[in-house]
Amino acid sequence: MIVCSCNVLTDTAIRTACHTERPRTTGEVYGCLGCSPQCGRCARTIKTILDQALGGNCASGCSVCPMAGTAHTAPAEAA
Repeated sequence: MIVCSCNVLTDTAIRTACHTERPRTTGEVYGCLGCSPQCGRCARTIKTILDQALGGNCASGCSVCPMAGTAHTAPAEAA
């Protein structure tokens, strides 16, 4: 699905960047994908995808996640 019409970014491209580059902000996601924000309408959706990917809660259809197709959560942090 196209998430960003200005830069023609798909949800799959964003998830791939999240799993390979490990960006922490939406600005870093754009940078990983070789572009920059334009109108900003997609920023909220990119942030949601970023949070899901980094939190280990990708959509069940995430084909780039190492745990694709399984219900998974982020590992517990060491105390």
